[in-house]
Amino acid sequence: MTTQAPSPVGSATPARTPGGIGESPARPDGTLKVTGQFAYSSDLWLDEALFGVTLRSPHARACITGIDIAKALAVPGVHAVLTHEDVPGLPYYGLDHPDQPVLAIDEVRYQGEPVAILAATDPHTARRALSLIEVTYDVLPPVTDARRAVFDPSIDRVHPDGNVVRHQPVRVGSADEVTADVVVVGEYEVGMQDQAFLGPESGLAVPAENGGVDLYIATQWLHVDRGQIARCLDLPEEKVRLTLAGVGGAFGAREDLSMQVHACMLALHTGKPVRMSYDRAESFLGHVHRHPAWLRYEHGATRDGKLVYVKATIVLDGGAYTSTTPAVVGNAASLGVGPYEVPHIAIDVYGARTNNPPCGAMRGFGAVQVCYAYESQMDALAAELGLSPVEIRIRNAVSQGSKLATGQVIDSPAPLADMLRRVASLPLPPSTVDSSGDLPGGYGNTTRGEGVRRGVGYGVGIKNICFSEGFDDYATARVRLAVVGGEPVVTVHTAAAEVGQGLVTLQQQIVRTELGVSTVLLQPADTTIGSAGSSSASRQSYMTGGAVKAACEAVRTRVAQRLGHSTVELVGGKVLAGDTIVDLAAAVGDEPIEETVVFRHRPTVPMDPVTGQGDSHVQLALCVHRAVVDVDVELGLVKVVELAAVQDVGRVMNRVALEGQIHGGSAQGLGLALMEEIQVVDGLVRNPSFTDYLIPTILDVPPMPLTILEHPDPHAPYGLRGAGEPPTLSSTPAIAAAVRAATGLRLRRVPIRPEHITHPT
Repeated sequence: MTTQAPSPVGSATPARTPGGIGESPARPDGTLKVTGQFAYSSDLWLDEALFGVTLRSPHARACITGIDIAKALAVPGVHAVLTHEDVPGLPYYGLDHPDQPVLAIDEVRYQGEPVAILAATDPHTARRALSLIEVTYDVLPPVTDARRAVFDPSIDRVHPDGNVVRHQPVRVGSADEVTADVVVVGEYEVGMQDQAFLGPESGLAVPAENGGVDLYIATQWLHVDRGQIARCLDLPEEKVRLTLAGVGGAFGAREDLSMQVHACMLALHTGKPVRMSYDRAESFLGHVHRHPAWLRYEHGATRDGKLVYVKATIVLDGGAYTSTTPAVVGNAASLGVGPYEVPHIAIDVYGARTNNPPCGAMRGFGAVQVCYAYESQMDALAAELGLSPVEIRIRNAVSQGSKLATGQVIDSPAPLADMLRRVASLPLPPSTVDSSGDLPGGYGNTTRGEGVRRGVGYGVGIKNICFSEGFDDYATARVRLAVVGGEPVVTVHTAAAEVGQGLVTLQQQIVRTELGVSTVLLQPADTTIGSAGSSSASRQSYMTGGAVKAACEAVRTRVAQRLGHSTVELVGGKVLAGDTIVDLAAAVGDEPIEETVVFRHRPTVPMDPVTGQGDSHVQLALCVHRAVVDVDVELGLVKVVELAAVQDVGRVMNRVALEGQIHGGSAQGLGLALMEEIQVVDGLVRNPSFTDYLIPTILDVPPMPLTILEHPDPHAPYGLRGAGEPPTLSSTPAIAAAVRAATGLRLRRVPIRPEHITHPT
């Protein structure tokens, strides 16, 4: 079919389409979320839907000697009770290594491990029947000390594969042979932090007419979920369709499966839709957490403050199963000396299996734990040398052309010294307080200021962006330009998970910038299009943003070809073709233009298993924090007065969303510094609720002045840098340093509790 060439409409340059890159248009889902009309995964409903529930182990380690489901099956309204014997396909799943049972087979390895699942007509019947399932256990002593799990050959094996998931050394120079004028040694601990998202694990599984299943799910990675689910159900992937449901936060915890396979098993077994939704206590047991860590560091430096060597031994507790521990180990090893130039390095990082709760992805992903330790070491070194915390960092700061511990050269701007000077030059908040609410303890009137001391501390973090170590990291986008009602309309389809970070807005911004079209529609994210990868590693703006941009460019090329040009510019609904301007709607006509593009970043390589060397990362991002705290040294209470940040983002894509990401990451770092920790005793979680697991509230979060720098990365779409994770790294050590400055205590563990201040060891 041929179309008549559209007539020129004039020569005046049209205005740019509003809402493009660099602006902050309203989120398409914003109003619905603010008004409570947005449908999250736990809101999904179908008539005749059954309710699925999970029976979990009360023990951290035990052999299963019997399961009796007869009484539960006899309850009126119960449609199914399933155990490991009912798993149709592979009985194991896992992101990096399929070692986690769909339902426990002969042994449970952590408290909360799923043992049986049940579906009934209503949640009350389901829970009552669940209590009638009889499981007999032979309880065993749990392995809970990660260091013993790694280094003590006499300790029990948690898993047949052994207790060490990955050991990654890094060796540069001769760290064991060189000497230094000043040496500081420290041992540090990081507690188990929870992602603490507000939307619990939930979803709806619906049997399909073709013998497959449709799953509507809150997740971070649709396609990897589908692959694992299909193998466990013994179905081809094309018979397992996933559609993203509303996600109430993620922060890494939705990378692993939770109830996905269970809901699908129940739906296929009963032939009915099945809803599953965890309560808060079950959610604490049903997803991975941040790896607790033990870290021993030794820093050597010259008299003038230049680093000579860094040695470190790090143990990350991965809990009962592999999850993402191998990649977390890689991050901790490759970023283990921080953003500093160090000629001699000897690092050993171990990922351990224990009978503690499974740990995996959480914002910062291995870089958080090492950042707390190496920044604490930099403060100790500064004190030993009589230098300021800022000066010691400036003297060792990386810049463009510096090498990481892996030997990878930083080949884009890295203005760390400038960032440090900027944050140090910011005015300090006033020392006076206007009300008791401004003092530690907040509005509880716990103090009148008698024992309150102020401290200032700094923290620097470096975080890799996108997946590393040779992972085939890609994203797919389909862009369709059509004319609807006489106006150009663009529809975008990706499988990228919107988990609250604002990707839905960014996709629209990219289209408006590249194609000059105001009306941009987003199809639901699902598995009918190619993978967009995970919404993690601060990668979606880079990867799916890059895919949408590339698909738009392909559409623009098609428009140019229709007009007989090699290139055109699309602005404000018009086509700028040579010296003429044409209506875009006329150029498209009744033949829509559609392009699907797969976008990949530059290649990376795995770290060498002996030396740790290799160009393992795609992109690196820096953030610097200065924390100001008031500490009541008599009561052990801390109030963060201000938490200022300087971050290089490459290019600002959406300032409002960006500021929200930096503020949110800083707040999670504050939580790790002062209050957030899952208390695990003998493998058992003692505080699975938001009553006892404390997260920062609006009264805990201080003013957060931001200085946002734009030094574009020439390798990235628009020059952007992933921005969501770096502030989580540097905020924690900055707050810890400020508390040390106020108290004079060493404080080598986070979170810092009141008793660490009032009764230091």
